[in-house]
Amino acid sequence: MSAVTLALVGAGLRGQAYARHAVSTGAARVVAVAEPDPGRRAAAAAEFGVEPGLVFDSWTGLAGHPRAADAAIVATQDRMHRDPAVRLADLGYHLLIEKPLAPTDEDATAIVAAATRNDVIAAVCHVLRYTPYTRLLKSLLTEGRIGKLISVQHLEPVGWWHFAHSFVRGHWRNTEESGPLLLTKCCHDIDWLMYLFEQLPERVSSFGSLSHFRASERPAGAADRCLDCPVEPTCPYSAKRRYAQALADPDEHFWPLGAVTPTPTAEAVEAALRDGPYGRCVYACDNDVVDHQVVNMAFPDGATCSFTVSAFTPTEHRRTRLQGTHGYLDGDGRTVRHLDFVTGREEVLDSAAEGGPSAADGHGGGDEGLVDAFLQAVATGDASGLLSGPAESLATHRVVWAAEQARRTDQVVIPVIGVR
Repeated sequence: MSAVTLALVGAGLRGQAYARHAVSTGAARVVAVAEPDPGRRAAAAAEFGVEPGLVFDSWTGLAGHPRAADAAIVATQDRMHRDPAVRLADLGYHLLIEKPLAPTDEDATAIVAAATRNDVIAAVCHVLRYTPYTRLLKSLLTEGRIGKLISVQHLEPVGWWHFAHSFVRGHWRNTEESGPLLLTKCCHDIDWLMYLFEQLPERVSSFGSLSHFRASERPAGAADRCLDCPVEPTCPYSAKRRYAQALADPDEHFWPLGAVTPTPTAEAVEAALRDGPYGRCVYACDNDVVDHQVVNMAFPDGATCSFTVSAFTPTEHRRTRLQGTHGYLDGDGRTVRHLDFVTGREEVLDSAAEGGPSAADGHGGGDEGLVDAFLQAVATGDASGLLSGPAESLATHRVVWAAEQARRTDQVVIPVIGVR
């Protein structure tokens, strides 16, 4: 097969990660870049050897040019997905869209409609479906190793410093600018749970709040910036300490340090913390997303699921306990402990997943698995290797929106299932 040609729309951290893996396998070439930031635009164009005539400062420039590639990676900020995705689908581009699909049902529905009417392959980056760990867990359920699935407990441990980085100081801190935490961080998890249950919930409830990262919790004497703060040495959310650690570790230069400054030097880091958003006190930011939330789901067959996301954890793989009529599974993102109720036998199975839990580590192999499946689909015209299509992604997004509505209104909500 000839290499799939790609247009990179949004050359931020996620767009770069997908494009780099696509190119590293030899299955794809990046032939066009659309990115408003001049530094990132120039760096991406140089890295991928893009001709000057196919380097654009916005997606509109790409869309105004004759179709330049087989497919587009849409990795703009969340609220900027709809317009480029719809227009590029109308031009015949296949689409790999970073999650979430869009922040609203209206925008997400428009993207799905565009992909459908133009008969293009479209995949949302629900990468958790594609990990070796997920394949192991799914196979155990399919084989009936625990009988009928009755109840699931699932934890997303964001991590104290990761939450402060991305959801207090970073791009996803404010609902109006990005979206609620459950969508921007956890649509991964809700989608993954639906994949395990193979059904959508009929009722959803949720509770959660912004309990800690707010002005009322600010320590006495704390300054507005970590560099000036007398409390900083004893603060668990010290930007000064965290990004010094990242600077000292080359593996962290891409993320999280790359979000702070493109230049991994002590001088650049200090300047960024002095003037930029990542040097702010976590108790003096414009964040409003919740720092912990629980979601409860009831399914048509009587099964139940509880999902918890929390800032107040280590940054680790998700933890999941699956309870069935004939057995029990306890997974940690790599290994799964299986208990057989008939024999009483226990065994631990290892998926041998490569990579850590975060985006920087490829989500335990999920990033690579998704990109490989997407490129194969585009190259062959056969999308059967993709584990979800745009309509299914829209359905699991609607579960997220139902849960967030339940949290805001303190009510049990019935998710919208069909097309509006």
